[in-house]
Amino acid sequence: MDRDRILTPRMVEGMIAEGHVIVMYDGMVLRLDSWLEKHPGGRLAILHMVGKDATDEIKAYHSATTLRLFKAFRIGRQPAGRWHNTTPPIRGGVYRKLEAAPSPSLSATVTDPEDEIVDDASTSSGSYLFDEPTRVASSVTSVSDCSSDVVSGDDKAGSGARIPTTEMRKRTAFVSGSGADEASTDEVLHKSVSQSAPPPNMSHMTKAEYTDYLMQQSIEKDLKIYPSVDPIVQEEISRKYRILHQKVQDGGFYQCPYVEYAKEMTRYSTLFACFFIFLRYEWYMTSAVFLGLFWHQIMFTAHDAGHRAITGKFVPDTLIGLFIADFCCGLSLGWWKSSHNVHHLITNDPASDPDIQNVPLFATSAEYFKSVVSNYYDNFVFYWDAVADVMVPYQAYTYYPIMGLARFNLYILSWCHVLSTRASSLGGSKAWWIRPTEVAFMACYWFIFGYCLVLRTLPTWPIRVAFVVLSHFITMPLHVQITLSHWGMSTANLGESESFPQRQLRTTMDVDCPKWLDFIHGGLQFQAVHHLFPCVPRHNLRKVQSLVKEFCEETEIPYSLFSFYDGNKVVLSKLDEVAHQAKILLTCQKHMAETGESGLH
Repeated sequence: MDRDRILTPRMVEGMIAEGHVIVMYDGMVLRLDSWLEKHPGGRLAILHMVGKDATDEIKAYHSATTLRLFKAFRIGRQPAGRWHNTTPPIRGGVYRKLEAAPSPSLSATVTDPEDEIVDDASTSSGSYLFDEPTRVASSVTSVSDCSSDVVSGDDKAGSGARIPTTEMRKRTAFVSGSGADEASTDEVLHKSVSQSAPPPNMSHMTKAEYTDYLMQQSIEKDLKIYPSVDPIVQEEISRKYRILHQKVQDGGFYQCPYVEYAKEMTRYSTLFACFFIFLRYEWYMTSAVFLGLFWHQIMFTAHDAGHRAITGKFVPDTLIGLFIADFCCGLSLGWWKSSHNVHHLITNDPASDPDIQNVPLFATSAEYFKSVVSNYYDNFVFYWDAVADVMVPYQAYTYYPIMGLARFNLYILSWCHVLSTRASSLGGSKAWWIRPTEVAFMACYWFIFGYCLVLRTLPTWPIRVAFVVLSHFITMPLHVQITLSHWGMSTANLGESESFPQRQLRTTMDVDCPKWLDFIHGGLQFQAVHHLFPCVPRHNLRKVQSLVKEFCEETEIPYSLFSFYDGNKVVLSKLDEVAHQAKILLTCQKHMAETGESGLH
């Protein structure tokens, strides 16, 4: 097989239609069939890149050493010019087989660089080629009754028109909550309500049509705020992002400041010592508080290790992460990486991002109203049912209580992962040791915490229950911090032409805080920066933030930056907005059922 042969888009489409995993990278056409099940970051991280130029995503997640090994998977080269991304099959992309057989032979064996890549790899809508950016069809025919807190503008989705630079800068200042055009918090949170278009007449719409209407409004809102998704515009944004990435590399920001981890270890040791001392003197509830604080703080380092941001090498960082997450906290690092890698690549996509798939407890997108098939949970359907009818309208009120209990759900997800085929699929690779290590470490955690501490050390059942609940509830700020940066942001799909950096900045917010409070947020306050450069150690993210701000000014991509307080209000406002839309849906459904009129059903 000639690996330098130019493969046309039609030839690539035919290969994908035959079931091959084809990804474009740096001018090369890669066939990743043999690596799919061995990828330590999970197979879904690869499947979401099929048919796309994933150069930016691949470079963001792999070191220079690993990047040089991708040529082993090359089966050809891209044609000159811009590659038109297509929707991956896992997200509904439709591909046609070749009637003839002009594609190169796929029977040849591509060298499998598994031994080299595993030492470094950490990462973790149907269309034909040249399809246009995704547009949600709206069948709205009239607008009169019922209300909804969505934005409708004069610009049509798909117009591709750019906003004048001065207006964009005003919008940027608005989103960040700073500058001469600063808006009040209430204006920021309720702008969509005050600018909402005349609402549709629900009696003329089905449930699916109403959902599509809301989704279309979300798309139109983003198209007015963010740069055009025209491929030429997005290609220029990608070019500038690559220049920015080079600046980050040249600035040495990928080098881990180990002295900071010496400070981290001192803090972790102090918290654990306080837990043990108060336990020894039978101050059980005080002891529980310090145990919860220990869990809260040490998981930040597990996050670093999961992104290969400590030593920069797969094996030692994985071992560090497994010890912290599995042994010290009882949570599966493998589960976290499997879901987190997908979250990073297809952020805030209702059908793909497991971090926002929380129906019936929470809904951050109107798309969930018509039930969503999850391509992360093996086509599990998140049905909009009677429980969702009850819970979602009040989600702004249940948000914090449920976040306080979220850790218990993570235990379940962790064991489900290590016992699943996703974990066992690494058995044939050099990462085979991850699953048995996780099982052993998690079993040790439950023996030490569950048996030795809770059952044998704590004297009575009321104290045991109170100790467990309090220690776990103390970790609530961590779960709030995790959801804070995304749940208040856009969930709209602007199509496959949108660049990697724009999608990350559109779906992620940063939290502004003084430098001395960084240890409380653990680097998660720089989520937008982190999503652009996931392998940069968290202690360097504040330094990279200034470069990202310059990039946003140059590309006119709004940079969302809020205080912790205002960020929480943004999330609560988004939950309240979707809750209000759900109440309208429920009210109209009841009305249709009582009157017998056709409509929502």
